[in-house]
Amino acid sequence: MRKSLVGGVCLVAAALGAAPALAETAVAIAGPMSGQYASAGDQIREGAELAVADINARGGVLGEKLKLVVGDDACDPKQAVAVANRMATANIAFMHGHWCSSSTIPASDIYNEAQIPMATVSTNPQVTERGLKNIFRIMGRDDQQGMVAGDFIAAKYPDAKIAVIDDKSAYGKGLATEMSKAIKAKGLKPVIEESITAGERDYSSLITKLKSMGVSVMAYGGYHTEVGLIVRQAKEAGLDLKVMSGDTMTNSELPSIAGPAANNVMFTFSPDPRENPAAAPVVAEFKKKNIDPEGYVLYAYAAMQLFEQAAKQAKSIKYQPLRDAMASGTFPTVIGELSFDAKGDLKVPAFVVYKWNDGKYAALK
Repeated sequence: MRKSLVGGVCLVAAALGAAPALAETAVAIAGPMSGQYASAGDQIREGAELAVADINARGGVLGEKLKLVVGDDACDPKQAVAVANRMATANIAFMHGHWCSSSTIPASDIYNEAQIPMATVSTNPQVTERGLKNIFRIMGRDDQQGMVAGDFIAAKYPDAKIAVIDDKSAYGKGLATEMSKAIKAKGLKPVIEESITAGERDYSSLITKLKSMGVSVMAYGGYHTEVGLIVRQAKEAGLDLKVMSGDTMTNSELPSIAGPAANNVMFTFSPDPRENPAAAPVVAEFKKKNIDPEGYVLYAYAAMQLFEQAAKQAKSIKYQPLRDAMASGTFPTVIGELSFDAKGDLKVPAFVVYKWNDGKYAALK
């Protein structure tokens, strides 16, 4: 069930509501608020709503309260473009979105043209490799986490037969490619590299192929819903399949889909912001609302902190001074200090390996 933490939230899908009222500054989030990845959208919404409420309780930004506008792209690039076009006419001061790299990449071109600064957690390198000046990535890239994941596989399973599988998305294909590069750089050769179609319910043909080839480790580029089905169906077929994937596995839907087989899933993600001492008061706020701030919840909160601090530093919410402040500053947030290089990537990214165990994930020591 989705929870609304503050009032004044405007949902954008095919149409956008009225312009913000006087003495309000509109900020926005966009991502999969519907569709098979809607649980990630819920995380983004929960984080942004509480951040906006907390900022408004402190008096807002430059004397104005924040109003949160929500865009639903369902992780569909065409819908993301439609949302971005409507956001571009809505007088928003800042965007945090989209989530799926395949949505973020085309949407970011529109925000750049409209001179709207944006933060994102999308990890495909092309998000920041196109020379856009408006975009700031608040976590690492696939070529960084792919190396960590691939190196871990090579060190932990040097004698295993390895498959590299992706879901054909910009995120999934990019991550799988980087894991494959890292595995091969360590002298190992995957026995199979291929793609699946996301959204299917039956992966028995893939599992039969993996089983016949003796595969015991799968490096997977894609989203948690497919991984949950694959590991569950593999277990049912008698295949003890270990899976290494990326940051989208930080979703409690995964063990609900996979059941006990979720214990075979490992993934890369930034150091858990729930364990950041600076985040403790905010984590406590979420827990009072019966929300576990897993996955991207605190990232959305941090994105709004970034906007708040940059606007106060710039003494403006206009594009150029706001963008310049984000590009040059260092901002303490619930996920740690944020500062960016010339491309808009984090100056100090970090990925560690996690493993699901009995419905919870924890970093491997």
